[in-house]
Amino acid sequence: MSDTGLLRGKVVIVTGAGKGIGAAAARLCASEGANLVLAGTTLQSLEVVAQEIRRAGGRAECFRVDVSDADATSAMVVFCLEHFGQLDGAFNNAGIDGPLAPTADYPEADFDRVMDVNVKGVWNCMRFQIPAMLASGGGAIVNCASSLSEVGQYNMAAYCASKAAVLGLTRTAGLEYGPRGIRVNALSPGVTETSMMKDQMAIVEGLRDSLLQAEPIGRLAQPEEIAQPVAWLLSDRSSYAVGANFVVDGGYLVK
Repeated sequence: MSDTGLLRGKVVIVTGAGKGIGAAAARLCASEGANLVLAGTTLQSLEVVAQEIRRAGGRAECFRVDVSDADATSAMVVFCLEHFGQLDGAFNNAGIDGPLAPTADYPEADFDRVMDVNVKGVWNCMRFQIPAMLASGGGAIVNCASSLSEVGQYNMAAYCASKAAVLGLTRTAGLEYGPRGIRVNALSPGVTETSMMKDQMAIVEGLRDSLLQAEPIGRLAQPEEIAQPVAWLLSDRSSYAVGANFVVDGGYLVK
C-alpha cells in the first residue's frame, strides 16, 4: 500500500474527506502508510473513498460529523481513539464557500454558517485533537485555509474572513503547542478543480476563463497536487515547520 512510508504507523483524521482535496489527501495519506478516520457530513461519499483505500490494502474508518457541532467533533476524536488507540495527525479540511454577494448585502444567516463551519469548525477540531495528540506524545495538524486568506475577493466577504481567521487560529496554536510536540500549520491552496469550485464556475458565467487568466501558470490546481504538501506537513519530515502558512497556488499571490 505504501509509496514511501512517509506516514507509516500514524493515525490521521481527515475532515471533509468525501470529495475534492480531502478525498485526495486521504488517499495519499493511506498510500503513505497512515491509518485513517475519514470524517464529513455524508457517509455515502466517505464510504466510497474508504472502500478505495481498503481495496488498496489500507485501513480507513468513516465518521459522520458537522465540525461546527462541538459534541459531534469531540465524538469524532473519541471514535478515532476507540478504533486506533492514538491520534498522530489531522487535516482539518472541512469548509464551505457560502453564496456570492457584496459585503453590505451578504445574508446574515449565510455569513454565520460560513463562520461556524470554517472558523469554529477548525477550532472545534483542534480543541479536541490537541489533548489526544498530547496523550499520544505529539503530532501534527494541518488546517486548510486558502490563498484568499491573504487577499480580498469580490462578493466573498464571509469566505475570505473565515480563511483569514484560520490563519490566526493556526499561528496561535502553533506558538502554544509547538514546544509541546504538536506542530500546527496552515495550507492555503489556490483555485482547485473540486466539485465546489466546479459548481461556482457553472453558476457564474465566464468565471473559469477569468480564473485561468489570473493564474501565472495558466491552469487550475488538481486536488492531488494539494494533497502532496498535506502529507509532508503531517510527516516527521516537516519537523521544523510550526505556525506557518504554506501557499500552494501556482504563483497567484506573487504575480
